[in-house]
Amino acid sequence: MPGVVTVWLLALLSGCATPPQPAGPAADTLSGRLSVRVDGQPERAISASFDLSGSAREGELLLSGPLGTSAARARWSPGQAVLSAGGSESRHADLDALAAAALGEAVPIGALFDWLRGRPWPAVPSAARSDGVVGFEQLGWQVNLARRAEGWIEAVRLAPPVITVRARVEPPG
Repeated sequence: MPGVVTVWLLALLSGCATPPQPAGPAADTLSGRLSVRVDGQPERAISASFDLSGSAREGELLLSGPLGTSAARARWSPGQAVLSAGGSESRHADLDALAAAALGEAVPIGALFDWLRGRPWPAVPSAARSDGVVGFEQLGWQVNLARRAEGWIEAVRLAPPVITVRARVEPPG
């Protein structure tokens, strides 16, 4: 079911009802391509272009289909996360609740803002990967930065069900 995955993707990278928009050039924006796969659940696999602005505290995520059409939009601020997709809207207390409702899994949404920038989330401990791959382990996820110079980031949660998030972040500018 693409709607569930879209909600989760938005939750991964954000969600809100009517927060203030991040300000123009000062807003920290990431753009690129994103894919998410939950192993063993084909209805939970999706690929889309994304524009992510703001922070884990307040911001917006827009997912677009292959022809550039808007597929879903998440906006969030403290205490609320709202997803608009397919003409409907779902409201949640926060991004974690939005992700859990969409995926049925806990997802470290706050951490993804840093992971997509190639660094561990400073709010919790991290360690170098034990398998020698360039990157780090954090919150039960393995983040692969081996192709970071090309814009590629991969995060895998090995606990069942395995969740794989791959992103190609476009250079700013």
